[in-house]
Amino acid sequence: MATTALNPIDINGEKQKHRNREAEEPASPATLLFHTTTLNCCIVAILGYTTKLNVDVIKKGLECTLVNHPRFSSILAMGDKRWKKRWIPTKVNVDDHIICPDLEPDMQSADEFVENYASSLTTKSLDMSKPLWELHILNVKTSEANSIAIFKIHHSLGDGISLISLVLACFRKTSDPNSLPTIPSSNRTRPKIGFFRQLFLSAWLCLTLILNTLVDITLFLATILFLKDTNTPLKAKNGDAFNPRRLVHRIVNLDDVKLVKNAMNVTINDVMMGMLQAGLSRYLNRKYGIIKGSATNNKNNLPKNFRLRGAIMFNIRSSTGIKALAEMMEKKSRAKWGNKIGLALAPLFIGFQENPLDYIYKAKATIDRKKLSMESRFSFTAARIVLKLFGVQVAAALTNRALSNTTIIVSNVVGPQEEISFFGHTLVFISPAVYGLPHSLAIHFQSYCNKMTISMAVDPKVIPDPYQLCDDFEESLAMFKEAVVTTSTLHALP
Repeated sequence: MATTALNPIDINGEKQKHRNREAEEPASPATLLFHTTTLNCCIVAILGYTTKLNVDVIKKGLECTLVNHPRFSSILAMGDKRWKKRWIPTKVNVDDHIICPDLEPDMQSADEFVENYASSLTTKSLDMSKPLWELHILNVKTSEANSIAIFKIHHSLGDGISLISLVLACFRKTSDPNSLPTIPSSNRTRPKIGFFRQLFLSAWLCLTLILNTLVDITLFLATILFLKDTNTPLKAKNGDAFNPRRLVHRIVNLDDVKLVKNAMNVTINDVMMGMLQAGLSRYLNRKYGIIKGSATNNKNNLPKNFRLRGAIMFNIRSSTGIKALAEMMEKKSRAKWGNKIGLALAPLFIGFQENPLDYIYKAKATIDRKKLSMESRFSFTAARIVLKLFGVQVAAALTNRALSNTTIIVSNVVGPQEEISFFGHTLVFISPAVYGLPHSLAIHFQSYCNKMTISMAVDPKVIPDPYQLCDDFEESLAMFKEAVVTTSTLHALP
């Protein structure tokens, strides 16, 4: 009787399948939220360089840095019929992610071209069949740089602070190509006080934290249910989240910000939030003046008692650190990643002040209070619970409603103080922006070296004059600087 030879068992193949399955990671709740129709968000970061970008060098640099990160080398798909969406590792062909149009290097109106190009990216979806990022290289000379690189990254890959840290981990100091960039940290030291005074202070802070959190949670829930911002020339309408966005930015002198900061003994964040409030006050006063037929900078045209709030995104994960991210990419190791974003709703003071520095004092009071609140952690935890109990669509709808009832979204990211380079290409500035949220105005402050970049993603149907808004922010900073210099001069007089 003839026998049939048995095929050998493919042990190596089974092991490889097992390893691949182990490498897959389930999509986090935030990832699922960012892939719903209502919250499909992307980050667009514009990076300017001192020299023309060498495409081959950039490709090789990405292959040994960014591509080694799990999120930048995985696709989001169904891992198995029984599984929910998972991050599945895939082989990355860097050429599929780099777009390098053939351009005239010394074209006229290069600034306008770059702005139009970056803004057009908000109308195009990323290809879900490959990792959700792409890099556009524009070798054109603008008024601010000799070449431009534009990263487009889906927000599901990570929160803004983590992604910026990851990108910076691919860079090295220009002065020392072997050293990673360093991010400045707060060096404020607490004064030493007695034991009983410390005990009393701790109890007071704990009580304040509880009370602030209860008030903020109540207002947050009220915002989801009925509490809306006043309709102003900055407020988006329902459905505006799907409109194309205009990406603009303005670079101001960080030394001017530090001058005001040191003179007032506040933080850079306090100054920037004060500038935000002052700039929005100037802009809205002009808009309401046009409506009333009396558009002047000296007359108060603002209505009384109107509500305008900013949605502030907080990264509630402890920082991974640039060094750890760089080592992770070098060793191709896996690390915990994703979005851990908490949402806090902050009232913005809009009005006229005789003393311009009052905008900063009011901003500081708001920020200090938000630091003594667990609102951002509550919103993060609540979103996870709602998602598990009622599904991602309900969680997305509630998050979208909370955001829709506010006016703007704000973030502030600290960058390196020294010049950094990516494989020989020295960075001039970085301008990050986000789109896909139901706001007509998203503002991001990004520091780097002696520059502070004010980046905005605006809905041109709601805000047709974003450059005027940039002017108002810049003039507000000049107003602060003049005020502190004048005050210092008066104090110095005998």
